[in-house]
Amino acid sequence: MKAKHQRLILALVALAALIGAGLLAASALKDEAAYFYAPADVKSKGVEPGKAIRLGGMVVKGSLKRAADGVTIHFDVTDGKATVPASFSGIAPDLFKEGSGVVAEGAFDGKGVFVATNLLAKHDERYMPRELEGMSYNETTHQMKAEK
Repeated sequence: MKAKHQRLILALVALAALIGAGLLAASALKDEAAYFYAPADVKSKGVEPGKAIRLGGMVVKGSLKRAADGVTIHFDVTDGKATVPASFSGIAPDLFKEGSGVVAEGAFDGKGVFVATNLLAKHDERYMPRELEGMSYNETTHQMKAEK
């Protein structure tokens, strides 16, 4: 076999190995990705229970309730179009409060309640998740609306 043919075969084998490694990495990362969902996305598309996602929106005023155990909190998350009930067990961030933005990592249980394993609260007064930019929270009506 000529050296030219050997180099061609070696290049094809290397290309196949690269493509195989890329596909293997993509399939491994597919299961680990947690996508951002707004409450309206959850209501319209649905999310199967147990799937790890990120739920983002505003904590509805008057919805924050602490359980008797002292570490579990129940609250509602809204994007102005839909509202989703959520719960979290653990120490919530200091900036987590009613009427503020939140991104919660976790999964839905069988009853449709989002069970958060981690809460990410806004870091300053101007923070807003990218998907909710241009929205504002009306404290009187507890609704999100588009800013003009």
